[in-house]
Parts: sequence; structure tokens; C-alpha cells
Amino acid sequence: MDNTEKKSFWQYYKFPIILLSSIILGSIIGLVMGEKAAIFQPLGDIFLNAMFTIVVPLVFVTITSAVSSMVDMKRLGKIIGTMLLVFIITGLIASIIMIITVNIFPPAKGVNIQMPQAEDIKPLNTGEQIVAAITVTDFTELISRKNMLPLIIFSIFFGLCVSLIGEKGKKIADALNVLSEVFLKMVSIIMYYAPIGLGAYFASLIGNFGPELLGSYARAMAVYYPICIVYFFVAFFFYSYFAGGMPGVKTYFKNIFPVAITSLATQSSIATLPVNLNSAKKMGVPKDVRDIILPIGATAHMDGSCLSAILKISFMFGLFDMPFKGIGTYITAIIISVLSGVVMSGVPGGGLIGEMLIVNMYGFPLEAFPIIATIGYLVDPPATMINVTGDTVASMMVTRVLEGKDWMEKKLTANEEA
Repeated sequence: MDNTEKKSFWQYYKFPIILLSSIILGSIIGLVMGEKAAIFQPLGDIFLNAMFTIVVPLVFVTITSAVSSMVDMKRLGKIIGTMLLVFIITGLIASIIMIITVNIFPPAKGVNIQMPQAEDIKPLNTGEQIVAAITVTDFTELISRKNMLPLIIFSIFFGLCVSLIGEKGKKIADALNVLSEVFLKMVSIIMYYAPIGLGAYFASLIGNFGPELLGSYARAMAVYYPICIVYFFVAFFFYSYFAGGMPGVKTYFKNIFPVAITSLATQSSIATLPVNLNSAKKMGVPKDVRDIILPIGATAHMDGSCLSAILKISFMFGLFDMPFKGIGTYITAIIISVLSGVVMSGVPGGGLIGEMLIVNMYGFPLEAFPIIATIGYLVDPPATMINVTGDTVASMMVTRVLEGKDWMEKKLTANEEA
């Protein structure tokens, strides 16, 4: 038994350990070789280009397959409506908490790296800009990572229409589910090259910019990890209290730690889903609620992702010596953080899509992408943990809205088969 557990622990942590080791090794090579380390740049560019190439079809098939698989429309509408409201409110709360934190502790303070200048920031403050952010004028423009938000909206709409045509759409839904598995497999194969690609990129990056960048990463982590711990115990206390009073709080924290530990170990919302479904059942969340909210939450819930998105945005502002101040900047950052949370996939490293969204929406140069992606890897374990455990408390909150205050006393899962 112990051997199995040790083996599983190593299997779960193997990839992040190898990835971080390769980045550290690349950074050391960059420090030693200096500007000569630029010879490794092409190896890093291969990895980046592979991820850029796959991102559009990956977003389309994962979102459409999730939406098109929903067939029971009776209670579904109310569950999804309440779920989205809960997701957005908790995402807003997480974003505001992080905005306050990064203003007190700027994650990139004192860092000044010479890179191509970012374009002028265009906050979403006019009707034309909002239309341009969420729609395109031609279908061909959807097939571009520069138009990620319109692609996401189109994918949801397409998946919904497949679901609405009923039995005739089942073949399409099944095909989309298979395609989703294919593209997620492609991502997992590409990620085998990530240690070489990111290690090579960091050798070149540190060779050019020195140790200054490494220190700023440590500062970013010193901001993020404590916030996640506080958010888990404080915010989820209040959310579970809303869901079921003190009995709700006790039930939540009694059953949530297997979910939290599994998500930290696997860094995958999808891998944690079976454990999460089991814990939600023990908490008394009814089957239809947990079977809808937890799978959708595994690819679309956002508390941890909102926290990390604000961290990444403020880090990039500091990196390019731009003030992260003003209501317009904050509103734009909150909108982007909530939306980037929605496109997170349930696989390790899925935040790359959200990071690309941040780079594109703010007009940062593409050279900034590997820097922000590395922050993503470093914050991935606690972010996934907050996302997944946030799904569970969200399912409790939705149940409270649907079934009333006394839902825990009704013992809604008592008649389910074990």
C-alpha cells in the first residue's frame, strides 16, 4: 500500500518537478553563458509555436463538447443560470481581493526589462471596443488566436445549438467529445517537450536579462501562495456558511480535504473530478446539481484563476513599467480575469489559453508570453486547488438557492445508490 502511494505521489508530481528543474537548469546555463545562451532560443520557439498552433482548435472542441453534451433542458436552465451567477460573483470577489493585494505588494516592483514596447492599453470603455472584443466580421477571423473571446462565444453558441436539436445532434456531440479527447492528447504530447522548450527559452532569457527576472518570480510567489491559503479558509468559510450555516461549514471542511490534496497533487481539475463528485455526494449535494456543476466547473470555474490572472496582469504592468492604477484599468483587469477563468481547461498547463488572452487583450508583445506562462506554471498547484474546491462550495450554494435553506436537513442524497 505504501509503495503504491509513494509511486502515485511521484507520478503526480513528476512533471512539475521536471519542468521546474529544467527551467532552473536553463536559468543557470543562461547566467553562466550570458548572451551566448541565445543559441538555445530556437528550441524554445518550437514549443511556443506548437502551443500557438493548437490553441484555437483546442478551445473550440473542448467548449463545444462540454455544452453540446447537455440534453435535459427542464431543470438545466435554472441550475446553469444559478451556477453562472455564483461563478461570476465569486470570481469578482477573488479579483477584487487580488487587486487590493497587488497594490499593497506589487509583484514586479523594481523590475525593468528591455523588451518591445507594449501597445497603448485600450480599456473596454466604448461600445465599439466591446463589440470588437466579443465579435468578428467574418468566420475566417475566428480561426485566429487574436480573436479568442469571439471564438469562445461562438463555441458556446455552437454547442448549445447541437444540444437543442436533440437526438439528431447526438452524433455531433459524440464526435466533438472524441475530438476534445484527441486535442487534449495532443496537448499532453506537446507538454513532453515543454521541459526542453521552456528550459531553452529561459537559458536565452536569463542570458540576456540576468538574475533580475528570477527575483521577481520569487516576489510574485510570495504574494500568491499566502493569498490562496487565506482565500481557501476565509472565503470558503463564508460561502459554505451561506450554503448551509454552521452545519454547512462543518460538512464542507470535513469532506473537502481529499479534494484539495488530490488537486494539489495532480494539478488537474479533470483528474480530481471523481474525488470531487464523491465528496459533493457526502455533503448532500443532489445528483443533477453536482453532475452538471462539477464537470463544467472543472473547465470553467475561476476563483483561483481570477486570483492568478490579476497577479499576471499586474506583473506584466510592472514589467513594462506601466502603472496598474485607475478604475478603467481595474474594470478591464476584472473582466479579463473572469473571462480567462472561463477558458481554463481541466488539464495541467491549461492556463496557457488564459495567458494568451491577457497578452492579446492588453497588446503586450509576444515575447512577454513565456514570462507570463512561467508564472502560470508556478501558481498552477494552488490555483487548481482553489478552482476545484471552489466548484464544490459552488455546488452547495446552488443547491441552497434551488432547494431552500433547509436542504441539508432534507438529506437529498439519502436514496441514491452507494
